[in-house]
Amino acid sequence: MKPIHIKSWFKSKRSKTEGEMEELVLKAQSGDGRIRHDLLEQYKPFVKKVVSKACKRYISEAMDEFSIGLLALNEAIDQYKKEQGSKFLTFASIVINRRIIDYIRKESRHHHIYLPDEEDEDGNIQENYIERKASLEKYEAIEASKKRVEEIKEYQKLLLSYGITFEALSGECPKHLDARENAKRIAKIVVENIEIKKALVEKRRLPVKELETLVSCSRKTIERNRKYIIAIALIHIGQFHALKSYIEPERGGHRNE
Repeated sequence: MKPIHIKSWFKSKRSKTEGEMEELVLKAQSGDGRIRHDLLEQYKPFVKKVVSKACKRYISEAMDEFSIGLLALNEAIDQYKKEQGSKFLTFASIVINRRIIDYIRKESRHHHIYLPDEEDEDGNIQENYIERKASLEKYEAIEASKKRVEEIKEYQKLLLSYGITFEALSGECPKHLDARENAKRIAKIVVENIEIKKALVEKRRLPVKELETLVSCSRKTIERNRKYIIAIALIHIGQFHALKSYIEPERGGHRNE
């Protein structure tokens, strides 16, 4: 079986230069909520990287550590002062590290593990103590990873029973955001309609004619996105929790046609 590649369903974003970002930070400090929101969204990968490094393990966006890191980035936006001479990302890294250390100490006390108060000049706690904290969750992380891999393999096998491969799905995924969101809404209708859902599950087919009467788009649109609609519907039906992000609305998608 070929390697599983499902990351191509997503789009990457262009990073800003340090100067551009610092200018945006100042605007966010002045009360521009939209810019603040955009900064927090665009620099989620940065937060994830800093937090993962501090914790000495991979941190996903679903984990508490990431949420704490994102709150710390928001705090850094409020506290940053350009005249002090430091770059914003450097300053933000320090704030994020300190908040993560506070969290680790709190959790360690909860689990009766002693962590000293000494930090280096960047606010980083000594590595061996971080590793002691991480070891508490190592087994759970390994098991969760195994479960995720098995879930994706199970989903891949289910798709193959419908004649759909990940490679084909990646190639036929709607290119435009609105088109993807529309296909997701159609997939939700498939899942919520008893007869259409039954036909999909038992007969391995999407009853396009019946579905056409329930949606506001043309039969041609349904046919063009048939594989994508089926793939999304099967995530709902099979309750594939590891793939939940693929069925959630993407940022910027319109709610209405």
